[in-house]
Amino acid sequence: MDNFQDKAANAKEMPKSIFPVVPTTKILAIGQFTKPPTPEQIKEIFPKEVPATLRLYLAGKIDQWWIRQPQTGPVFLLNVTSLEEARALMEELPLGQAGLMKHEFIELGPLTPLHLLLSDGGSRAAK
Repeated sequence: MDNFQDKAANAKEMPKSIFPVVPTTKILAIGQFTKPPTPEQIKEIFPKEVPATLRLYLAGKIDQWWIRQPQTGPVFLLNVTSLEEARALMEELPLGQAGLMKHEFIELGPLTPLHLLLSDGGSRAAK
């Protein structure tokens, strides 16, 4: 997590952006095993993890999901707008409860340079 804190500290030092502030519309949750699960943990936890993840998808909380190529954890595109909700959802999953999965969260929003294409420079809010 030190790397994440370093990035946050550097972001505070960066000059103000020329682009408008946009709302967070989705959150990318990048999972990583804290340690490789044992065969026993796989037999015990994964039969619970898969249905719990599917329930989040069916509830509309997970938009898309992938596995990282080195099989070190899943990546979820979440339909939530707060880091608190994203953390809570991931911590409630069985792997999170077992302390076997941690996540990096990235807030996403509309592509800001697109406002330059609007004749008014994007200064007015959408109606």
